[in-house]
Amino acid sequence: MVSYLARRILAAAGILVLISLFTYAIFFLLSPDPAVQICGKTCTPDRIDQIRSQLGLDQPFWAQYWQFLQGIVIGRSYGDGAGAIACAAPCLGFSFQTNESVTDMITARLPVSVTVAVGAAVLWLLVGIAGGLLSAVKQGTWWDKGAMMVALGGISLPNYFVALLLQYVLVVQLQILPFPRAVAFGDDPVAWFQSYLMPWMVLAFGYASMYARMVRANVLDTLDENFMRTARAKGLAAPLILRRHALRPSLTPIVTLFGMDFAGLLGGALITETVFGLNGVGKLAADSIGKNDQPVIMGVTLLAALFVVVGNVVVDILYTVLDPRVRIKST
Repeated sequence: MVSYLARRILAAAGILVLISLFTYAIFFLLSPDPAVQICGKTCTPDRIDQIRSQLGLDQPFWAQYWQFLQGIVIGRSYGDGAGAIACAAPCLGFSFQTNESVTDMITARLPVSVTVAVGAAVLWLLVGIAGGLLSAVKQGTWWDKGAMMVALGGISLPNYFVALLLQYVLVVQLQILPFPRAVAFGDDPVAWFQSYLMPWMVLAFGYASMYARMVRANVLDTLDENFMRTARAKGLAAPLILRRHALRPSLTPIVTLFGMDFAGLLGGALITETVFGLNGVGKLAADSIGKNDQPVIMGVTLLAALFVVVGNVVVDILYTVLDPRVRIKST
């Protein structure tokens, strides 16, 4: 198990290095000159050369990339002498528009994205797994047909439409929820819950619909297996059969899907945060794209890639817990 985990961590580190190389090449080789963007419209060639020298953009690409990696691991300095600017690790550069540290900008907005992602994930797991299991048990009934129709609608409708619809119904018409805003839990727990409830519902609706359909299909397939007939023949209670013998093997593909979905949300729920005006990582990315703020876009991209790669490793580890066959192959 230890050797398997070490191999997976090394592979994940290699993937992250390749992603960082590819991302750095796109944003700093194929994009407009960063020095020109920082300098502005009224700028002299000497000032542009000075900015290039300060940022290290006058060096070969591989030297720039190596300094970028060093900044992430041990930090770096921009410029020389008394005018040098220190950037502590993990250093992702400075914003072209605000001259703020990209790491600080992401860190300041990450709690909002984590709150949105965790709340939505808990909601869609509970609703999706419970709804799918109940539909499988009540196959062919009005509950099953109605739940699958709702699930189909949840998969089909885009997030921004659901967000605007809920906002109109719950905020404007019924006035039972306030318009979402970033409220700290310690300041007002009730206002915190009310502010994040609608973003949770919007994000969870589509995912819960997909999970419910998948759980239903997996449970129905598992119920037809020979070992399920053996469990019934032994006289085991129906709830025990469903929980231990039907649901557990049906959750294996759900673990894979959840790891990727949750990691993607941690990288920023761009549409949901933008619609509701929440200053999370997703809205930061959207604003940076509109301003062509390359370091911020690259920082958010690397953060999202980190969460996805780490999510893959966690999923592989959970597989060894859920499925003994994987545990045997990994040793």
